[in-house]
Formats: sequence, structure tokens, C-alpha cells
Amino acid sequence: MMDNRVTLDLSKFGARELEMTEELLRAFREQGLPDDFEDEGLSIMLNTHSGYVFFTNSEYQVAMMNGDKLESFYSCPYCGHEGFRDDMAHEPKDDECTEYFKSIGMV
Repeated sequence: MMDNRVTLDLSKFGARELEMTEELLRAFREQGLPDDFEDEGLSIMLNTHSGYVFFTNSEYQVAMMNGDKLESFYSCPYCGHEGFRDDMAHEPKDDECTEYFKSIGMV
């Protein structure tokens, strides 16, 4: 699902965002995608509100730079908690949240 906050239109990327794109592509070439990230429908997107540039795919997964490492970025659809794997550590709010934790290998 795309909304007006994200774009794949490179003409909307400024110099900073293009540098971030280069960094993503270099990490993709050198490190490969995260193990839990599907490569089907791979594209680069820009969130125009946050300024983040990231990979996404046909499963709506997100991978972005965490320091110098390309990592999956998670968003729990039940509690709204989001972040890289290390940022996801929190007390699940309900059974659905716990199931999501299991699906990303947190439990």
C-alpha cells in the first residue's frame, strides 16, 4: 500500500537522499540483503516525511541502513512498535503481538 509519504520517483530525491541510495546499493552489493528479507519486487523508496531511504519488496518488508549494516526494519501491525531487531525488545501487548515477535524470530 503506497501513500503520498513514500515515493520511488528519483526526481523527488535530493542530494542527501541520493547519497543514502548509493550507500544502500553498496551495502546490497557487498553484504547482500538481510536473511529474512525477500528479494521479489525489490525497489528503493524515500519516505518524504522522515527522509529515510530504504529497500522494500512485494511483501512490504523494509530494509535500511543501521550504521554501516543493511538490516531489516520491523513494524508490529498490532502494537505499532517499530525498529531494527534490537529496538523491538519490549513486552508484547497481546497474543497477536507475541505471534508477530515469533514470526520475526524474537521469541
